[in-house]
Amino acid sequence: MTVLRQLGSVLANSWPFIRRDKKAMVGAFILFALLVISAFPSFFTPDDPAAEIYNPGMGLSWAHPLGTTSFGQDVFSQLMAGTRQSMMIAMVVGFFCTILSVVIGISAAYLGGLVDDALSLFTDVVLVIPTFPLIIVITAYLKSASFWLMVFVLVITGWSYGARQLRVQALSLRNRDYLLAARARGESAWYVIAVELIPPMTSLIVANFLGAALYAVLAESGLQFVGLGNINAESWGTMLYWAQNNEALTTGLPLWALAPGIAIALLGSALALLNYAFDEIANPALRPVGRRRRATVAS
Repeated sequence: MTVLRQLGSVLANSWPFIRRDKKAMVGAFILFALLVISAFPSFFTPDDPAAEIYNPGMGLSWAHPLGTTSFGQDVFSQLMAGTRQSMMIAMVVGFFCTILSVVIGISAAYLGGLVDDALSLFTDVVLVIPTFPLIIVITAYLKSASFWLMVFVLVITGWSYGARQLRVQALSLRNRDYLLAARARGESAWYVIAVELIPPMTSLIVANFLGAALYAVLAESGLQFVGLGNINAESWGTMLYWAQNNEALTTGLPLWALAPGIAIALLGSALALLNYAFDEIANPALRPVGRRRRATVAS
């Protein structure tokens, strides 16, 4: 509970910083809009996205803002319906990657010795393996990947970079006075890690979550695009898959392919912009000089 309270406090204290940062505000607005759409997709979806009930290859109109596919499906409805899976992949994979990164990276730094050596070796091995080729091999071997299978594959290949970052940060904190005092009081190692060590690193943990979510969005879309996911699922990646297989760009249906590509780019940009903002919150040296001077004068 202490960690959750600290996380809430950091997010609340970060809001004034994000509000002053134009890039972060743009990212927050885009992410909020996509979260609303993913939470209530039926409200934004005028038609059944799978229904083949319209004339194929229709252009832009009030009834079909993005036209129709070569099967007679409404592209706008597919785009809105696909938001939910793409956002769920981003949030779920980001969450589990962050949990693994925190447990492995911070535990290795604090416990030290053989534990640190073993966990660091494991992290380095996963880190140097080419990630996307490994994902393709695993998903191709498992055939059509379900949602949770894709989550599992993305998590086991996406936690190592965050664990390395958190280990380095934890090593710089492990000999601080408040941690030494906690150990002197006889507190257990897990209490010190959870209550004393993790809370000051919350900004970096949030930044790692955003980075893992960004990785998940791009990797999931890539897998769906090459047909290694569930091609019947409603997602932006499957829209790209069907658009490519039906040569949308060369048959006069560019929006069928461009719309999900732009949506993926928008979500990726939103996560990246917020990630940069939390990097600056966690490390003041990354902030622009003018902003650091204003902060110094204000203090």
